[in-house]
Amino acid sequence: MPYRSPLDDPHTAAHAWARYRRLMRGMFMLTTATVIVALALLYREVGMVSVHFFIATALGIGAAMLLMSALMGLVFLSSGTGHDEAVEQADEAIHPKPEDFQ
Repeated sequence: MPYRSPLDDPHTAAHAWARYRRLMRGMFMLTTATVIVALALLYREVGMVSVHFFIATALGIGAAMLLMSALMGLVFLSSGTGHDEAVEQADEAIHPKPEDFQ
């Protein structure tokens, strides 16, 4: 018996992906603010070293924060919609636990 994920419903999926995009917009704004503050603090502490130093710092902080927020957002999307439970039910149907045989 195939188990359907709540994300198979177009209305539920549209709502979940809209929430994910809203989360990512917020995290992009927070990341931008964090990068600006970090660059300002670096400039205040060390002065103008090299433009490449500031570009690398901005890209490193930005990429790390956005990657983290994208992956955590997908975890929240999967868990919040009930998709995880549907996959778990399907997995239990295919691979029963040993205690189910007793």
